[in-house]
Amino acid sequence: MTWRATVLTIFPEMFPGPLSFSLAGKALAEGKWALSVIDIRDFATDKHRSVDDTPSGGGAGMVMRADIAAAAIDIARADAAPGTPTFHLSPRGTPLTQTRVRDLAQGPGAILLSGRFEGIDQRVLEARNVEEISIGDYVLSGGELAAQLLIDACVRLLPGVAGNEGSLAEESFAQGLLEYPHYTRPREWEGRAIPEVLLSGDHKAIAEWRREQAERLTKDRRPDLWEKTWRR
Repeated sequence: MTWRATVLTIFPEMFPGPLSFSLAGKALAEGKWALSVIDIRDFATDKHRSVDDTPSGGGAGMVMRADIAAAAIDIARADAAPGTPTFHLSPRGTPLTQTRVRDLAQGPGAILLSGRFEGIDQRVLEARNVEEISIGDYVLSGGELAAQLLIDACVRLLPGVAGNEGSLAEESFAQGLLEYPHYTRPREWEGRAIPEVLLSGDHKAIAEWRREQAERLTKDRRPDLWEKTWRR
């Protein structure tokens, strides 16, 4: 079964966008994953193709209507593989982690509702059991970039996509640690030399050095991650 991302958006022209380049783009062209894009405006009921309305109770901005969003979700689900989860990209959602990305990459794909305006009518999120997911503690103009980020994170983990799949086991978050520093030629640059241990040919010593560096970086830069994963 091919992993499929289905994106619901009012800006379908934003896709595939960055996903047409590099690993994701090559894998898409080779059919290792699939992308479907649904224009939410296709489900509007007026001549202006409106999908939003003023917020109940007053306030600034506009809110995407429940009936229109639901119609788009229902069409997406009808064409998706059984068990495909539906997400709304939202800063108030559950934070996206590498562990969650790995789980999603092992499934059939994802349906991604990209919101705009002030938000989406809460009733559709509840009625269609849509999970809110966040890529970070900041706000974007819409969910499209967040959807592309989630897709890219998943696609690079699919079988046959990464050129060296062994490297995936050593990158940041793979083992609950940030990744160790990398070096390459020239041996010395602007008075800075490559650590001698990396030139020693001693694979055991290199592995130990990399582990020590990963632990140090994690403790210094992400003490929250260190405490959560490695505290005994």
